[in-house]
Amino acid sequence: MDGTLVPREQAVVSVFDHGVLYGDGCFEGIRAYHGRIFRVGAHIDRLFASAEAIRLKSPYSREQWIDAIRTTLNANGLTNAYIRVVMTRGVGTLGLNPFRCPAPTCFIIADSISLYPPALYESGMKVITARRPRNLPAALDPSIKSLNYLNNILAKIEAIDAGVLEAIMLNHEGFVAECTGDNIFFVKGGRVVTPAASAGLLVGVTRGFVLQLCREMGLPCEERLFRIEELRQADEVFLTGTAAEIIAVSQIDDDVIGSGTIGPVTRRLTEAFRARVASHAPED
Repeated sequence: MDGTLVPREQAVVSVFDHGVLYGDGCFEGIRAYHGRIFRVGAHIDRLFASAEAIRLKSPYSREQWIDAIRTTLNANGLTNAYIRVVMTRGVGTLGLNPFRCPAPTCFIIADSISLYPPALYESGMKVITARRPRNLPAALDPSIKSLNYLNNILAKIEAIDAGVLEAIMLNHEGFVAECTGDNIFFVKGGRVVTPAASAGLLVGVTRGFVLQLCREMGLPCEERLFRIEELRQADEVFLTGTAAEIIAVSQIDDDVIGSGTIGPVTRRLTEAFRARVASHAPED
């Protein structure tokens, strides 16, 4: 926290911190595999982009953040971990004015995470289409990974109420954007498709890596706009995310996708992803 290693019970944030009061800040979730911090450079670049978008100035350089992440990982004795990097607006007044917060609060958590049950990675998971639309980019740009996740949380509650673990969110024009915590892909006729950034989504680091894997493996892939009807008719659907990695979707609402289990392209990409991070996870 703010440059000092502290035990979990001492890792506390002031009630006057605007991250607590208003969700004012930004964060990144990062994975470490066998001691290598997966795409850490890309994650920190996105942290800085989010901070710049909300006019929050980091007190640390890109290199200092990366060094601090390694220090935190090593201090916890972890080689495989989930790392949360957070930068809040900091302690200020009870008013909204962000510029009355003299210094950001910065902290890094290194721990473990298990987002979905292991069995779902073999059978695929059921999801729903959320009634709540994704934030309108002109109002609150989803490309900013901010601490204000209420839009996602409300859609996540819809999923939980429906007895599933994830929900697909559409934008204000009815195009598929993303899920509450994951990016989404589909496969049709061997071609891999994911929503374009213009759909209003967080451009995921794992999403980018999967697109890179597609190109390396000779799988045709594209980013474009599409509606939920096209997704329902896909041969395969899968989700990607730092915590989720790659997981197949077996059913959307009442529609079974393909064979109702993990498809061949999804399986190939999953195996390629796991092989890459197990042997030499890229850090840039």
